[in-house]
Amino acid sequence: MPQKNREPKNPRKLSGSLSDYAKYSNLGFQMVAILLAGVFGGIKLDKIMNTGFPLFTVLLSFCAVIFSTYISVKDFLKNKNGKNEK
Repeated sequence: MPQKNREPKNPRKLSGSLSDYAKYSNLGFQMVAILLAGVFGGIKLDKIMNTGFPLFTVLLSFCAVIFSTYISVKDFLKNKNGKNEK
């Protein structure tokens, strides 16, 4: 049986999809890093302040979720606007 040529028909389309994959995976890593920084920072502050309830862990985790969402939306809108201008 003859083998099919597996090269993409449109290399620019493949390059664009890889670029999108890299962009969104980077966005995911940024979100995870911000969330982990909030959680571990809160745990550290709770140990330093010797609180009975994990107050700083809860507060910093909540702030990290809000901040990571803000950064993600801002980055997404910036990239969306940049594509429309080209």
